[in-house]
Order: sequence, then C-alpha cells, then structure tokens
Amino acid sequence: MSPGTPTENTPNDDTPSAHTLVIIPTYNERENIELIIGRLHTAVPGAHVLVADDGSPDGTGDIADKLAASDPAGRIHVLHRTEKNGLGAAYIAGFRWGLDRDYRVLVEMDADGSHAPEQLHRLLDQIDQGADLVAGSRYVPGGSVVNWPKRREFLSRGGNLYSRLALGVTIKDITGGFRAYRREVLEALDLDSIESHGYCFQVDLAWRSLQQGFTMVEVPITFTEREFGESKMDGNIVQEALLKVTVWGMRSRWNKVRALLRK
Repeated sequence: MSPGTPTENTPNDDTPSAHTLVIIPTYNERENIELIIGRLHTAVPGAHVLVADDGSPDGTGDIADKLAASDPAGRIHVLHRTEKNGLGAAYIAGFRWGLDRDYRVLVEMDADGSHAPEQLHRLLDQIDQGADLVAGSRYVPGGSVVNWPKRREFLSRGGNLYSRLALGVTIKDITGGFRAYRREVLEALDLDSIESHGYCFQVDLAWRSLQQGFTMVEVPITFTEREFGESKMDGNIVQEALLKVTVWGMRSRWNKVRALLRK
C-alpha cells in the first residue's frame, strides 16, 4: 500500500484533505514527538505524518522509527537527514517526499506543541472549500498567543507588520508556521531556488505563492509556547528575515515602476 492510499482510518472520499501529509521537522524533540503525533491522530485519524529529523543526537529519530513501526495503519513515516540545515531545508525535503507520493495536501506543523493538532481541521476545511494555501494565524480575530514573553510577542507582531508594509500584502500572520498547502502550490514553486531558513522561510513561501496568483486564507489558531525543550529562534534568523523582506519589497516595487515606464 502506498503512503497516499486511504486506509480504514482515512475518509474514503475525493476531498483533498482525505489525502493529507503533516510534515513535522525535528531536532532534539524526544520529549515532544510521541505526544504530538498521538494528539494529531486523535484529532485527525486519517492524516499521515512525516517526521523529518535532522540527525537529532537525543534519539528523536529512533523514537519516530519505533512509532512508525508500531502503527498498524502505516500512517507514520520518517525521513532521516544527516545534518542540521535549518527549518527551511527540512520542510523542502519533506515537501519533495510528499510530492513524490499521492498526497494532495501538505501541512507544516511544529513538533513542540505550539501548533495545536486539534485545530488542524480549521486549515483543512478551508482547503476543501477551495483555498490554495491556508495559514493558522495568531493575529486575526479569534487567534491568540499563550505563554509568550512580551518581548517575543512584540518582535513577532513587529516582524509581521513590517513584512506586510514592505511586501504590500494583507496577510496578518505571514511569519506563522502552521500551514496547509495544496500540492499544486508547491509544484508551481521553484523549490530549488529557496534558500531561506527559519523565520524567513515562511515569509518566502507565502510571498512566492501570492506572486504566483494562489489564494491564501488565514484561520485563527491558539499558539502555545513549548513546554519541553528549547526554542530554535535566535536573532540571526530575525535579521535574515528583515533583510530579505526589504530586498523582495524593493524589487517588487521597482518591477512595477519598470512596467509602467514601458507603457
């Protein structure tokens, strides 16, 4: 049975969400990985999971292997990567893995519990209703952040505001990492040209998708700071994002000016 084939736990219908792959990048997440996959399969029993592990020295990959071997429905898969190349590289590897199979929806979700699997249906419902890309948003009505220090929330809100202004978009949470993509969106993007990491990676994919003319919808989520392990966010990631967003925004405006001058 191929990974994209419906099982007894997967709705046997033709909706895109019936063929969903949730990609969970990991690096030293041994305290979280079993818990988050258990929560996911309680909330969305038919979803398949790909753990993209960057050679975690704490044994996260081994735990994921055991979970995969013990799942009778064959819903859990593990991609072992040999080095820690960042969130963006892990997701792109996961996208390629999923696109090589029969999945129609590919989801980004953190391993640390900050993205509630119980709210995944909000994203999938919008995909089934026709959206190309759905983002779980902390900053639309109904969205919220739990257990974040004020400085972290200020940085996040400021980064989102700056990105909206620089790129001229209306997305309230363009840096968020809880997302569902139709496979057609990822197939249309040049994944080989994406070099962004971490915080900037999410802005990059959203911007590319919008530039390609795809529809992006936001749904409210509750983002909860991790209980176990350490955050991978640092100042270098934020600096990279601000620099690249500035360049993208300036390039977009210059291209518009050039187009007007040619008329």
